[in-house]
Amino acid sequence: MVHTTTFHYLNQTSNRPPSASSPSTIMEVKRYQPTSPPSETIPIVDLSNPDEELVSRAVVKASQEWGVFHVVNHGISMDLIRRLKEVGTQFFELPETEKKAVAKPDDSQDFEGYTRNLKYTEGEVWADNLFHRILPQSCINYKYWPRNPPQYREVIEEYTKETKKLSERLLGFLSEGLGLRHEALKEGLGGEKSEYVLRINNFPPNPQPDATLGLPEHTDIVALALIVTNEVPGLQVFHEGHWFDVQYVPSSITVTIGDQILVCFCSFFFV
Repeated sequence: MVHTTTFHYLNQTSNRPPSASSPSTIMEVKRYQPTSPPSETIPIVDLSNPDEELVSRAVVKASQEWGVFHVVNHGISMDLIRRLKEVGTQFFELPETEKKAVAKPDDSQDFEGYTRNLKYTEGEVWADNLFHRILPQSCINYKYWPRNPPQYREVIEEYTKETKKLSERLLGFLSEGLGLRHEALKEGLGGEKSEYVLRINNFPPNPQPDATLGLPEHTDIVALALIVTNEVPGLQVFHEGHWFDVQYVPSSITVTIGDQILVCFCSFFFV
């Protein structure tokens, strides 16, 4: 299974992976089996509604109550998303020697590059990852962008433009819902200097699925995470004492509110 996440965040010289949390912020919950009431589902927000005030309220409500939601009619074409998934899958199907051409150096303090974590130890991560910055241009290191498949760079650059538009649109809805100017959150995150990072995850079949995890429980140290998933289940969120399976919604993108926004507006989100 391959899924792709784009992170939008203010970089304050931290080289930690945008999806990692410090031990103090990780929830101490050891149960991963879904415990959610079947009647409750992750909110879905339709961005095509011409009433932008209504959309803003829906985004804010989902952010406040869940911290995660699906967006549909988000403006990113399904053909582009198909090609995004395709180049991600093709990369992970390459021989290991070729993938290691963009590997994260063993002595690197940064997060960029390809990593492989397939361990049978209980509680360990079972996943392959490709991490690299996609914006702003001054932060991009093409050393970590695969040359194969040949269309990788073209697809990622096209997806980056669309992701930036969607991210800024969502930040605008959140800003207005918080009673701020439309551009307030975008500017607070650095404006055109804020960083975007792409993470492509590959979760190969695991012969011992009860012993390992695709990813452990965590919060995202970013502002927003935009997740492109597929039909294979696995993504879960913790809400009001329960683990919820995030159901696959065709043509949607899953949005999570990260720590940078939560910390700045904790009095709003934790009422």
